[in-house]
Amino acid sequence: MPGLDALAFNTMQPTVILFPFLLAAGVYLLLRWVIWQPGNPGSADTAAKHALWIGVIGWLVSSLQPAAKAGLIPVSGLYQAPSAVELLPVLAWPVLGCLAVHAIGQLSYPGPRLPRRRASLDVRRIRDFLPRKLAWTVLAIFITAAGQIAWTASLPGFDPVPYVPRPEPSGGSTYYGGDGRVPGIDLAAPLGAALAVLAAGTFAVLALIARRRRLESLTSEDNGLLRTIAMNRLLRTVATVASGLAAIAGNHTALPDPAESTGTWASPAAALNLVVLLAMWWWAPPKLSHGLTERRARRILDPQPATKLVVSIGPAMGLAALLPLVAAAVMPGVLTGHPALFVALAAIAVLGVVAGGEVLLHRNYGTDGEPRHWPRQMVSPALITTVVAAMAVLLGVLVFIAIRQAATGVPSAWPATAWTTAAAIGTAAVPVAVARRRRSIPGAVPGLDAALRAITLHRVARTLAALFAAQAGALLMSAAPALQRFSPPGADATSVLWQIAPGAGVILAAAGVVIAVIPVRGITAKPAAKAAPAPETVP
Repeated sequence: MPGLDALAFNTMQPTVILFPFLLAAGVYLLLRWVIWQPGNPGSADTAAKHALWIGVIGWLVSSLQPAAKAGLIPVSGLYQAPSAVELLPVLAWPVLGCLAVHAIGQLSYPGPRLPRRRASLDVRRIRDFLPRKLAWTVLAIFITAAGQIAWTASLPGFDPVPYVPRPEPSGGSTYYGGDGRVPGIDLAAPLGAALAVLAAGTFAVLALIARRRRLESLTSEDNGLLRTIAMNRLLRTVATVASGLAAIAGNHTALPDPAESTGTWASPAAALNLVVLLAMWWWAPPKLSHGLTERRARRILDPQPATKLVVSIGPAMGLAALLPLVAAAVMPGVLTGHPALFVALAAIAVLGVVAGGEVLLHRNYGTDGEPRHWPRQMVSPALITTVVAAMAVLLGVLVFIAIRQAATGVPSAWPATAWTTAAAIGTAAVPVAVARRRRSIPGAVPGLDAALRAITLHRVARTLAALFAAQAGALLMSAAPALQRFSPPGADATSVLWQIAPGAGVILAAAGVVIAVIPVRGITAKPAAKAAPAPETVP
């Protein structure tokens, strides 16, 4: 019916059309801000950071987890397997998203600014910058994925069978049954289309990388190396996406007929997907000769062991953020369905690592009798503004959700967000107190002790800002779908807000992740009689 079609289009319009452009604009502005550092835009240092940000954001948007069980029909019958048309948008987000991020990254480089433009008369071709070994590996992954999808297309489907016991000749009984699957062609069609778009898009972005404008502040060799770095990060990301598409098809292929099996099965394609993921993580890109390599070399030669300890805490914080995943694997069901607890546990683990680092500084490098140096500017104004803004957003979401759930009679979901956030805020007081009371660290660099305390305070504030944004996003994503049933399109003035709330939750959660990985930039302590140490990027 035309009326229903128009209604469906109006319902889909804010989330399907508006959000991709908003996300693309946000990514462009972020990458533009990274490459346009004041004083020296487009330098080797900023170019290396810019390339890293492109890789990180591209990896974040390339997840195929929502489509992991595509083509499988659950035995519970609570929902039906999505059709080929319904599966296409689920696959389009990671496939087009990772390609768009890398393309936007190339378009965000600054243009020529010198009075006389430097140009190269050489024709830049993809093969001139392509990392050959990685390219052949990625090509093999694409061919393997295409073969797996083609094999899946030839397989029949079968209905799910409820689990029922069957007697065994040796005595006792064994339960038979399990999930069903759709006909293979219904799954292979969208997977094949996604793989074809991924291959064509990869070639297009490689061509864009080879032909984009050069950075005036870099030599020809460094410009070429920067293109190789961009191609490396692109190929590693699309390799994991192609492997994920093959794993989805492999799960469908490995599923046994529930009428003849006990429901236990394993997917070799999923295991190979994990191998590809680990290999792509290991396949690091080259480094710019005048970029981060020199800075890392200066850190290695740093005679201050306390500085090395503080720098090493950064990777430990990243590993601590994965603690909820380990807890969910060890204790299934504890964190499932509780996104607020999941986010808060990650923040508490990170804050615990920060506090532990301060304890190590106190025990290993602190000296009695030395005066404690507290930084004059504890946290940068920009970070303070971010913390306050994120807290205001979280409070607004809490109040908004609480009022709506009370009015509609939907079970309250906001108390879990409130008490888990309060617990994380209480935990944040621990590293601050330890940093305040630990012994001073003497050093040849004036102001080192105050700078190390400022780094700890920055990490605490950054974690809280990321916590607030992620908690607001998690609450919107988990609570909004239940409230949408009471707010159909056009029901009242606020109905459109509930239709776009899940998408806003995704943006807030992504903002929390971005805030959490922003490094400490140029922490400077300015006591009265001591100069601050040289600015340094600390994770």
